[in-house]
Amino acid sequence: MNKLASIRDAIINDIDNANKTKQGLMPLYNVSANSKIIIIGQAPGIKAEKSGLVWDDLSGDKLRSWLGVSRDEFYDNNIFGNMPMDFYYPGKGKSGDLPPRKEFAPLWHQQILNEVKDIKLIILIGKYAQDYYLKDKLNLTERVKNYFNYLPLYFPIVHPSPLNFRWHRNNPWFELEVVKKLQAIVREIINN
Repeated sequence: MNKLASIRDAIINDIDNANKTKQGLMPLYNVSANSKIIIIGQAPGIKAEKSGLVWDDLSGDKLRSWLGVSRDEFYDNNIFGNMPMDFYYPGKGKSGDLPPRKEFAPLWHQQILNEVKDIKLIILIGKYAQDYYLKDKLNLTERVKNYFNYLPLYFPIVHPSPLNFRWHRNNPWFELEVVKKLQAIVREIINN
């Protein structure tokens, strides 16, 4: 058994995930030792939990458009690894989904990333991923606007949810400038 498979087994058998495992739910992430670009978002939604596939919704369509990639490229784990802050749907809160469990990423992310041979880029989607990996005092908009400060390894972006329409209306520079740069970096990585 390879190391990534044994980490997956450990996640499935972890006492903190026992309730999900009993329900027949598997951790929702997909990373190979060859993944070049790692996408780290919040946590899978209820649709992803039901289908077993992350980013298989309108948010995923928008994300693929921002990346400038096809669905086949996006789900090729030799190109993209998808690794949310929590690999299980966290449940419903008063005003949307609950946040990812705080203890999840510190326990599992680095173990997985250590097994990936040559990461070229880590795309951090949303506040939870950015707070955890960037550890600065900027807010999401400031980070996204100043994405170049985090390159070459990290590229912070806003969540592609259709519910973020107000943010997009107030920040038209994102699609005009940032998305173009993101697409160019992603295409260069894929082509090399």
